[in-house]
Amino acid sequence: MATVHSRQINVHLPSPSDGEALDQDEEWCEVDIGGERRRIRFHDYASIYEVPGLYERLFSDLLECCSPDVVCQLLSEELDQVGTDPRTLTALDFGAGNGMVGERLSQIGVGTIVGIDLLPEARAAAMRDRPAVYDDYRVLDLTALSATDRAELEGRGFDCLVCVAALGFDDVPAMAFAEAFNLVASSGWLAFNVRGRFLDDDDPAGFGALLERMLAGGVVEQRARTCYTHRISVSGDPLDYVAIVATKQRDVPLSWVR
Repeated sequence: MATVHSRQINVHLPSPSDGEALDQDEEWCEVDIGGERRRIRFHDYASIYEVPGLYERLFSDLLECCSPDVVCQLLSEELDQVGTDPRTLTALDFGAGNGMVGERLSQIGVGTIVGIDLLPEARAAAMRDRPAVYDDYRVLDLTALSATDRAELEGRGFDCLVCVAALGFDDVPAMAFAEAFNLVASSGWLAFNVRGRFLDDDDPAGFGALLERMLAGGVVEQRARTCYTHRISVSGDPLDYVAIVATKQRDVPLSWVR
């Protein structure tokens, strides 16, 4: 496994007063690269992934992001509760990014891990930094799958879906999440996180409404939920998230997100 020397990267955050005016998806930093200073928005993941170690330096070191650990540990605890050996699972890491979540899944013993991300830069970063984690890593848009890609994914026999730090800011359409969820077998596992305020959002097109409808409508059965600080903002304030582990009962109707 490649070593990522994240602490060698010089990252400059906005002043706390400037950061207070920024919502989570508006935050930015400046990075010294090749003798020049570049400004990069946090949600410009392609640019972040292209710089080895920048994601870790920014989110893990400076902003104290703990979501990969929280979500995967919560999943591990629930598997242990029912006596499911994680080595028997085939997990879909949806919005896999540079492989940090896949690495945690591997550490808790998940047997087969397949990553999917929309960005080729994400796959390149995962293959560069964590080449041994994934059994397969595909660059795909789940809202526009070819018949061949769909057949290959369905043939994987997924019984676990993990989605960390990807939901709620239009980085992942609700339809893509629904398509990923429907690739998982009934009685399979779902582990994800979302910012707490999105669960209170009554926008019928939003993730909060979809997730609550899935819970209320018997699409999933919640097994564990915890509120925690996903990371701090650039102004130093905690960003409160909810991590949920559930078991799938049936497919989500795609009409709910069309």
